[in-house]
Amino acid sequence: MRQFAIFDLDDTLLDFTRGEKEGITAILKKYGVTDLDHGLQVYLAHNHDVWHQIEQGADRDALLNSRFQVVFARLGITVDGVALQQEYLNLVAHNFYTVPGAADLLAHLHQAGVHLIVGTNGTKATQMNRVIGAHLDQYFDQVYISESVGYPKPDARFFETIFSHNPDMTTTNTVMVGDSLQSDILGAQHAGLDSIWYNPKHLPLTTNLQPIANVDNFKAIQNLILA
Repeated sequence: MRQFAIFDLDDTLLDFTRGEKEGITAILKKYGVTDLDHGLQVYLAHNHDVWHQIEQGADRDALLNSRFQVVFARLGITVDGVALQQEYLNLVAHNFYTVPGAADLLAHLHQAGVHLIVGTNGTKATQMNRVIGAHLDQYFDQVYISESVGYPKPDARFFETIFSHNPDMTTTNTVMVGDSLQSDILGAQHAGLDSIWYNPKHLPLTTNLQPIANVDNFKAIQNLILA
């Protein structure tokens, strides 16, 4: 049995995609975008590029504070990017949707004595509000968020921070669980950690990354951690 399990949040335990779509659609509509499907696709494409740059070490605040200005400019609309970023964060902070089965998984692991830790990229206030609002905080011993840590996954220093606060944690008694190859699985590999790739969309493993398992359900994750 693993003594420690580090869990990603977005689209692993919390249904970020659902809340993101609702929030972005509301903002697009409010600021005059008529083709909402097109506007959403423009946002998603740019936001993917923004987070890729952040994960590569680019200036996080500058990119996030300008992303809506860039997106709306591509849609022919001028907006205050910083104001919209704050507006969006307020919406996301109240996205309490959980992935079905996530709470049961955490409850079983917690009851079995596994030390559960959140390891997520994002903004501290937003992510903490979501964990608490979704009533998942009761299962976690610690929460690590990239804004507070100072480094985003997949930077090994993100994981080094977690290890520095847990003297009993080793690379053999700990596992990382997440849906993102780029941040979760690669980050774990950088830190010398085993990882479980939560892959409900059955995406192909097209990289040389080597999670110990590629699973599409929480029961399999539970079995792997408790084995």
